[in-house]
Amino acid sequence: MSRTLLSALAALSFVLPAAASASAQEPPRGSARDVVAVTARVEQVNSFARSLTLKTADGATHVVYVGPELTIFRELKTGDNVLVRIVESVIVEARPGAKTTGITDTTAAANKAGTGRGDVLQQLKAVVTIESVDLPMQMVVYKGGDNRRVQRQVSDPRLLDGLKAGDVVEITYTRDRAITLQRQP
Repeated sequence: MSRTLLSALAALSFVLPAAASASAQEPPRGSARDVVAVTARVEQVNSFARSLTLKTADGATHVVYVGPELTIFRELKTGDNVLVRIVESVIVEARPGAKTTGITDTTAAANKAGTGRGDVLQQLKAVVTIESVDLPMQMVVYKGGDNRRVQRQVSDPRLLDGLKAGDVVEITYTRDRAITLQRQP
């Protein structure tokens, strides 16, 4: 499994607890945010795909799609240090009675259904069952298709409103292209 996919899976496990239950009548809930700006070293520039392979100081590798509006892309080379921000979103949809799943990569389908520009760098989906919610501690415990119990702290406590043990939810995590990119000294 590539480090990029492992990074995405780690990111997904971080955002999975952001799930909130919804009744069958409610539309999916979404949580979009800018990722905290990350400084990393350029490991590879792929001009054809307009992507950068970046390595952070802690050794994590990330692949970032850079749209044509960010003209600095043409100037970057291996070894450059950059500051990048990307958009990530989470959509949570109630799936009463659904079978839990492992993480499924739906990136190709998302790009095909979207603009065709390849703006979606990665999209992952999973159906999980909520085991418990601790509102004061902002903690949630859930199980996915592998029956592994995962405990995570939720960054936005409002996403726990109405969430309870036994809820089955589908989480769609999407990472889009870079929104800012700057060379760093």
